[in-house]
Amino acid sequence: MTTVDFNQILSNNAEFLKPFAVTLTRDVETAKDLYQETLYRALANKEKYNVGTNIKAWLYTIMRNIFINNYRRKAKQNTIFDHTPNDFLIDNNQQVTTNEAISGLNMKEVNAAIKSLPDIFRNPFLLYYDGYKYHEIADILGEPLGTIKSRIHFARKLLKAQIERY
Repeated sequence: MTTVDFNQILSNNAEFLKPFAVTLTRDVETAKDLYQETLYRALANKEKYNVGTNIKAWLYTIMRNIFINNYRRKAKQNTIFDHTPNDFLIDNNQQVTTNEAISGLNMKEVNAAIKSLPDIFRNPFLLYYDGYKYHEIADILGEPLGTIKSRIHFARKLLKAQIERY
């Protein structure tokens, strides 16, 4: 297939992509960019198109893949786009100042709740809280792995009941 033939087929079958782009992006300007990127990729990869196959399906696939890749890229960047007139980007990873007094009181309450647990639950939970793995706790305490898991589960359940705020 010649370049002229491919361009003709592409121009005849590209209009249906615009509504699909708007459906994906839910924004007209972003849809225009997605549409242009799709046509660019189709032209750049015209040798990968098999003559006689459904070009609409091929173009849909290209557009969908571009959209998914862009979505994943934005999710990794963790950036929020503010649609104010000046198009300001807000970085979501801003520093947060914590209230040390409240967190100190909360930790006192949590520690008191942990101390009030029965020994059978407190010891495995404290080891787990300190970062030990389940199998390490089982070895340290000389108990079966399933027993350790259930005791830690019940300790969490008891703590949750005692500290209803969390």
